[in-house]
Amino acid sequence: MAVTEPAPAAATAAHEGILRRQAQRESAARTYARSLPIVPVRARGMTIEGADGRRYLDCLSGAGTLALGHNHPVVLEAIRKVIDSGAPLHVLDLATPVKDAFTTELFATLPRELADDARVQFCGPAGTDAVEAAFKLVRAATGRDGLLAFTGAYHGMTAGALAASGGATDVRVTRLPFPQTYRCPFGTGGERGAEIAARWTEHLLDDPKGGVPAPGAMIVEPVQGEGGVNPAPDSWLRRMRDITRDRSIALIADEVQTGVGRTGAFWAVEHSGVVPDVMVLSKAIGGSLPLAVIVYRSGLDLWQPGAHAGTFRGNQLAMAAGSATLAYVRENRLAERAGTLGARMIAQLQALAADHPSIGDVRGRGLMIGIELVDPEAAPADVNAENGCAPPPDPALAAAVQRECLRRGLIVELGGRHSAVVRLLPPLTLTDEQATAVVDRLADALRAAERSSHRRTAAGRPADPGSLTRKTP
Repeated sequence: MAVTEPAPAAATAAHEGILRRQAQRESAARTYARSLPIVPVRARGMTIEGADGRRYLDCLSGAGTLALGHNHPVVLEAIRKVIDSGAPLHVLDLATPVKDAFTTELFATLPRELADDARVQFCGPAGTDAVEAAFKLVRAATGRDGLLAFTGAYHGMTAGALAASGGATDVRVTRLPFPQTYRCPFGTGGERGAEIAARWTEHLLDDPKGGVPAPGAMIVEPVQGEGGVNPAPDSWLRRMRDITRDRSIALIADEVQTGVGRTGAFWAVEHSGVVPDVMVLSKAIGGSLPLAVIVYRSGLDLWQPGAHAGTFRGNQLAMAAGSATLAYVRENRLAERAGTLGARMIAQLQALAADHPSIGDVRGRGLMIGIELVDPEAAPADVNAENGCAPPPDPALAAAVQRECLRRGLIVELGGRHSAVVRLLPPLTLTDEQATAVVDRLADALRAAERSSHRRTAAGRPADPGSLTRKTP
């Protein structure tokens, strides 16, 4: 597939000038802008147009925020309706018709057992704020400040969320093994690895000398996103529900990225039939605008007024856009569509892996897909009964694939513990033709990156993986 055509000189100059000023003015903590040097000026559906006139298929979707893609008509209409009505845009946590409509639509999508006995707390605008709210809620209800979380997790960037994600803070977190097939922590995979992980969890919690701070909650992603697109086995997730229920531990499902149809069900916990005590929701529920909530069983509603507040928890435009998005996904059965189309793309990528040893694993659920890239010529990094010996991850190749994808007009994200997993998060409105184009462009980018890697190796100058993934100003 041909690389995108060079842009006119004037457009290129404007594009480069904006990027240069960004590098001069913005924080060293910026992330996406480093690996995706584009300047979006227009967008519709899955397509982004940059200031240099180039067009891209967006498989990042605002890190999963854009369930309907960019500027979907039903979202724009909902936003315009609120603006034209003269309704207040900023209302703190006051009741409004817009909020009432959003809450009604949200409850209509929840697992019935939860919806029939639920309360909702509107938090600050980001998912990490909702995670913090969930922790506060459970501590108030249980009187216990211990938290159970999993290796490879990602729950946000505030102190408590970072602790649950593996960061070092003073939150009392116990880290548990998350089962995965390709790099199983127990040297096995599939149901056997999931069973060992569950038994280990039970043993640790019931061991009077286990050293586990009394846990009030367990937080889990039904599919680990940033951790490398690792779906939780359904049987294991059901075991976690049983383990927590039997020990009066609240189960928190982090559906920030998996929710609103992304995995082939409206909420990813529905694949396993699990009904959590708390659901953390953000990203797609705001219809592309900032919105975050927690939904939880009424029996946990024991905190005091003001226990968790936030100035921008009453975003009326986001609630309107969110209501329109939730309804559109539900009415048009986009979750089912994501399941069908995602399975087809995964099968095509697995077929591609047969000809590319650098593809170690293809995994995912629905339109949440990960391709782990490895160095097949290096010594094995893991021994796994399901998959034999797994080669070490290859972050340098993954970074090269991301760059080659961008040259071909495809935006992808990297994730996983070593940033060696190419992640696909296309909008749920993805067409068959666009899905084919994504796979084709990715395959072409992989071939180009492999050729470049082979040339460097043949020249005796193997790439330094850190040089390709290291953050630089």
